[in-house]
Formats: sequence, structure tokens, C-alpha cells
Amino acid sequence: MAATVLDGSGTGAGTARRTTVAQRLTALGRAELILLLRNRTALFMALAMPLALVLTMQASLKEMDLGKAGMSIAEAAVIGGTGFILLLVVHVNLVSAYVARREELVLKRLRTGEISDREILAGTALPSVGLALAQVGLLLVAAVVFLDLRAPQRPDLLLAGVVLALAVLASLAALISAWTRTVESSQLTVMPMLMISSIGSGLFVPVELMPDNIRAVAELLPMTGAMTLIRDGWLGVSDGKDLLGAALTALAWVALSVFAVNRWFRWEPRR
Repeated sequence: MAATVLDGSGTGAGTARRTTVAQRLTALGRAELILLLRNRTALFMALAMPLALVLTMQASLKEMDLGKAGMSIAEAAVIGGTGFILLLVVHVNLVSAYVARREELVLKRLRTGEISDREILAGTALPSVGLALAQVGLLLVAAVVFLDLRAPQRPDLLLAGVVLALAVLASLAALISAWTRTVESSQLTVMPMLMISSIGSGLFVPVELMPDNIRAVAELLPMTGAMTLIRDGWLGVSDGKDLLGAALTALAWVALSVFAVNRWFRWEPRR
């Protein structure tokens, strides 16, 4: 639907002006950012929880023999903290955001305009994605400056891993929102992804330290491929075959999630 330009008297001037994709995404992203800033609980989860988890992880990792994984305690905490930032800021926030906009009929109203379905989903995700990228950047700087860690050995792989993680988590958030009835119940529906990723994707326990049979399953989890790239971006320890497998696993999850969202995402309230 094209937007009509009004003249000074408030009547249609007889011409129509279509906005660009960038303009639509910017407008929707700005509105979502305002709502995020007003939601104190979501803002606390996005800003404070990742830092608290990094500190907690650093204490718990002292009991592990991380030498087998080729990393120090501080490096393991920072790599795991990166994953937690992405999980909490993007996945958790987006599930509740999609559910809230659906139940408030915002998504239904947006679909009556010229903005496409994909633009609606992407625009809703923009503030969370931007906040996550900013926090990952701050964590990287803090790790080098205050924890005296070496700079990432492969920044290209680190960036690729973060981008793939964002794609996986945002698409899975849209999918999970389809089975989430209320914003309150989203606190429960996000838990499986949080638990599976925390335990099996190398956030708390490096995948290299797992028994072979468990590791074979863990390597196929949604976040594991992206976390492998993020870890190697910091450490530069994996070979090309491992990195290719990790990238393909992450891309497969993105493709499956996008397909599922196109098929099952709900635009109207669950009543």
C-alpha cells in the first residue's frame, strides 16, 4: 500500500510516495528501540545479565582442565560470554517482542501497509541485534585491555560466527514465538534453547572436553557451529575441515529455521 502525500489542507495531493526498504526498516527499528528502552526487565536482561554470567563462568571454569581445549580460563569465559550475550540479548528478547507485537495486533496492522513480512520480522529484530553487536564489541575491547588477552587471531572468523549466530537465534526466536501464547510464557519457551546451548554448544563446557559420543551430538546443535567459528576467531586453533563443517551446520540451521518461520509463524493473536 503506497503512502499518500497530504497537501497543506490535509487532503490528498493526488500523488503517492513509496518509501524505501531502508526507510521502513529504520522507522520500525526506531519504534522497537523505544519499546525496548521502556521495558526495564528486558533492558536489565540485555545489559546486566551477560556481564554477571561472564564473571560466574570465570569462577566455575577454574575446576576444568582447559589446556586440552587450547584456551585459558579468561579466554573460555570471554568466548562463552559472547555466546550468552547473543542468546540473552537476541533470542530471549526477540521471542517476547514477537509475541507482544502479535498479541497487541501490531504485526497484523503492519501487514496492511507496504512493508513486507520479512521487513517486519527484520525491523523488529534490529534493536536487539544492534545492542548485541555493541556488547560483543565492548566485551572484545574489555578482554584485551583489562583481562590482558591477546587480540582475536582471526577477526574474519569471529565476525562470521557472530553473524551466523545472530541469524540462527533471530530466526529461531520467530519460530518459537509461534508456539508461545503470552509474553509471560515466553520465559518458559526460551528455556530449552538456553539450556541446550549453554550445556551443549561450548558456552559453559568447551565441546573439546566432552566425551566423543556426546560431542558428536553437541556439534549438531543450533549454536555449536557459530560458537566454533567464534572460538577459532579468538584462538585460531581449528583446521579448515572443522571450520567448514561448523559453517555448514550453522547455515543448515538458518535455512531450516527460515523455512519453518515461513510455514508456521503466527501473525494474529493466539486466542
